[in-house]
Amino acid sequence: MDATTGVRPSPSEMSFSRRGDDTLLVRLAGSWRMQDRLPSATEVQKQVKLNPRVRRIAFETQEIAAWDSGLLTFLSKLVNQSAQGQIELDREGLPSGVRRLLGLAEAVPEKKGARTKAVQTSFVERVGRSFIDSGQSLLEMLTFLGEVTLTFGKLLRMKARYRTSDLMLLIQECGVQALPIVTLISFLVGVILAFVGAVQLLQFGAQIYVADLVGIAMVREMGAMMAGIIMAGRTGAAYAAQLGTMKVTQEIDAFTTMGFSPLEFLVLPRMIALILMMPLLVLYADFVGILGGAAVGLVS
Repeated sequence: MDATTGVRPSPSEMSFSRRGDDTLLVRLAGSWRMQDRLPSATEVQKQVKLNPRVRRIAFETQEIAAWDSGLLTFLSKLVNQSAQGQIELDREGLPSGVRRLLGLAEAVPEKKGARTKAVQTSFVERVGRSFIDSGQSLLEMLTFLGEVTLTFGKLLRMKARYRTSDLMLLIQECGVQALPIVTLISFLVGVILAFVGAVQLLQFGAQIYVADLVGIAMVREMGAMMAGIIMAGRTGAAYAAQLGTMKVTQEIDAFTTMGFSPLEFLVLPRMIALILMMPLLVLYADFVGILGGAAVGLVS
């Protein structure tokens, strides 16, 4: 719909006529916008082939109601096709804005090889590339584990260098600041286990064992698993984002240039903080989950 008149423009139309023996007149009318179903530029070339004497294409565009890049795309394709067929393109009948934009588009010629071509790869090639990428990822993971092991060896020999203030901050981030989400998830898990266990055990008159079910499930499985998932999704993602940002901004390269080991200054404190905090968070998750089950028992 036209914003000025409030009337929806008519669909795009294209018709042809002859002007002399060597000129094909292309009449464009209606709406020539991207969302409209625009005619193809090959229709003009078909008309040229039907009239071998045509060496020139002219335009009549007084009836165009609206246009955008859809018209420019149509004309650009027509320009390329006409150049290949050595057909002259008369642009005098086009709107002035269209002529200026076409001139800007042709001001800088397209660089050869700039367009990417879609390459169809075979199934065997895709499988091979996936296998190579997986092997490369496995090699990088093993390299990282080996470097971390050597770094922990330096820590045991009291030769690792890292800032204690950074370690204290990381312990606070992955410990105290993780308590709210661990509390919420563990409490809900305990509540769900109690509800499900009560409904099932009630059929056998064994609802007295709901407390045992919640306690054993939380201590043996769910507490550690939920705490691990939370730490991987929350703290692990935060660490990956921090180190990734430092890699992009070349801070890690600066550590290496200055003679400091990035593993000792960046990775080691984070691993120590997780090693110290994970057992405490698991115990806390077990306790909160049991409280959730007890809350269900009190309510029921």
